[in-house]
Amino acid sequence: MKRQKGVLDENLFDVLTEELVFTILDFLHPNPLDKKSFSITCRSFYEIESRHRKALKPLRAEHLTTVLKRYPHLEHLDLSLCPRITDNSLTIISVLCKSTLRSIDLSQSRFFSHVGLWNLATNCSGLVEIDLSNATELRDAGAAAIANAKNLERLWLGRCKMITDMGIGCIAVGCKKLRSISLKWCLGVGDLGVGLIAVKCKQIRHLDLSYLQITNRSLPCILQLQYIEDLILVGCFGIDDNSLVALQQGCKSLKKLDMSSCQNVSHVGLSSLTSDAKSLQQLALAYGSPVTRALADSLQNLSMLQSIKLDGCSVTYAGLKSIGNWCASLREVSLSKCSGVTDEGLSSLVMKHKDLRKLDITCCRKITQVAIAYITKSCSALSSLKMESCTLVPSEAFVLIGQRCLCLEELDLTDNEIDDEGLKSISRCFKLTSLKLGICLNITDEGLGHVGMCCSKLVELDLYRCAGITDSGILAIAHGCPGLEMINVAYCKDITDSSLISLSKCSRLNTFESRGCPSITSLGLAAIAVGCKQLAKLDIKKCYNINDAGMIPLAHFSQNLRQINFSYSAVTDVGLLSLASISCLQSMTILHLKGLTPSGLAAALLACGGLTKVKLQASFKSLLPPPLFEHLEARGCVFQWRDKVFQAELDPICWKLQLEDLQ
Repeated sequence: MKRQKGVLDENLFDVLTEELVFTILDFLHPNPLDKKSFSITCRSFYEIESRHRKALKPLRAEHLTTVLKRYPHLEHLDLSLCPRITDNSLTIISVLCKSTLRSIDLSQSRFFSHVGLWNLATNCSGLVEIDLSNATELRDAGAAAIANAKNLERLWLGRCKMITDMGIGCIAVGCKKLRSISLKWCLGVGDLGVGLIAVKCKQIRHLDLSYLQITNRSLPCILQLQYIEDLILVGCFGIDDNSLVALQQGCKSLKKLDMSSCQNVSHVGLSSLTSDAKSLQQLALAYGSPVTRALADSLQNLSMLQSIKLDGCSVTYAGLKSIGNWCASLREVSLSKCSGVTDEGLSSLVMKHKDLRKLDITCCRKITQVAIAYITKSCSALSSLKMESCTLVPSEAFVLIGQRCLCLEELDLTDNEIDDEGLKSISRCFKLTSLKLGICLNITDEGLGHVGMCCSKLVELDLYRCAGITDSGILAIAHGCPGLEMINVAYCKDITDSSLISLSKCSRLNTFESRGCPSITSLGLAAIAVGCKQLAKLDIKKCYNINDAGMIPLAHFSQNLRQINFSYSAVTDVGLLSLASISCLQSMTILHLKGLTPSGLAAALLACGGLTKVKLQASFKSLLPPPLFEHLEARGCVFQWRDKVFQAELDPICWKLQLEDLQ
């Protein structure tokens, strides 16, 4: 056919407006390599991608200047992968992102002070969000510097243990537009600081005061906040019934209240606090007072309540029955690790709340098939069911789940008696995205095959210590679940390289755990590396036949790898050093590597410039020079030393019996 001049020679992207190309970029897969591939296609694509990017999560602080100059329109900067952020780094950011920056995440960063924060807050006038969680060395001078961010709306200060009421007072005076603030574990902050926030920052919607030593003195100011919707008071032991009753006021705007681990608050104080909270939708009372009829009755007028979490509480039949009689239509109930949950109590609850979408009965060891029958009959619209270690539930009960709860998306059956018939039935839940079957010793490839055939949306699969699973079952999963992102086959001892070759077709796989699989070799690992380029977390501990031949393809193809555990493998200095080419690598666990020498370890640690956490055998501490560790720690790396002796593996049945003896 004769070629038409001027049509095929023209670059079609030149016809599109920049806004249309931006829209195309918005639809690219979250994998950062996709946008990188786009940008290196040609100069015009490179420039378009530079102007399009609004958010950035860099790996190394030393490249900040270059990266920030390339992306002039950045609004959101996430530095959680950069452990070493100095005052100079923050100054560079404040200059290059002066007019555009709206949010910055420093939650995993250290080495900066009030000087850098002052430059950031002063120059970046558009900042609305700062995350300084885990800045354990930050003091009141740093808080005073933050006060210069006059437009700040969201501030996270979790675990900033050195900040006191004085620093919080500066923030309260300077940042009057605050809508959300977290002071969790800020142990130097008390009633004075919290009271100043409540008095000065009238727009507060979200307030996290977990584990603060506050008392009834600051509560009146908090409850007078006109727009407060989310109040978190976890572990506030200074709050008790007397202080709450004395207030004689609730909070009309409150939608979410978390008073978990407030062990000095019973139904008496709780009733006073929630008396006016007619809009309350979520309530968490985990690890608190016993769930009695009196407690349940004190909450029965919360007509908008949709979620209640009672994890770790002692519950009574009368309490659960009373919750069942509430006028509210609950969507979520969590009874994880609650003692006292029986068939009778649980059945009386679920019979009345038929609109339940999420139910957590983890470690409710007294329930049997009776409760499961009521759950599946009454709550057929369940999307999430967590029932790990419900050990009295027989295998036939799991058939009911598949017959009646076809809307399930998340199912945790860890440590249960489910068998292949149960799995066959559950495979009818075609919406499943997460399935956890760890320590289910009665399932085999036959049952897993049904899951592979019918649950094509599966993203997460946990088969930890499922002794009956072999390559055949994994093949069925890999073939039928192409969108798989996480799989755990740890201690499935019959798994071989064939399984890994099958899984290499799952291109979205980012987490692979195969510790204790002795038949896996470097051949299988190489297949994963080549086919699963989004791999971020890898655990090959006790895969004794993986050696340097597996590390080299990993180093070449797995450029998104951030965490690896290859303890007890056959990797030597050569394989370890090859990982230095992975710029994303942050965490390594290196225990009992017979082929590793002190000099090889030192070279690898120096070459892997992005490391933030390394677990090492304690014996290496005396074999390496102290200046090496000082240098690496100055780069932001934390070392954890282990002195564990080699332990032979138990077979799954013996391991489970040993576990039951400890419970």
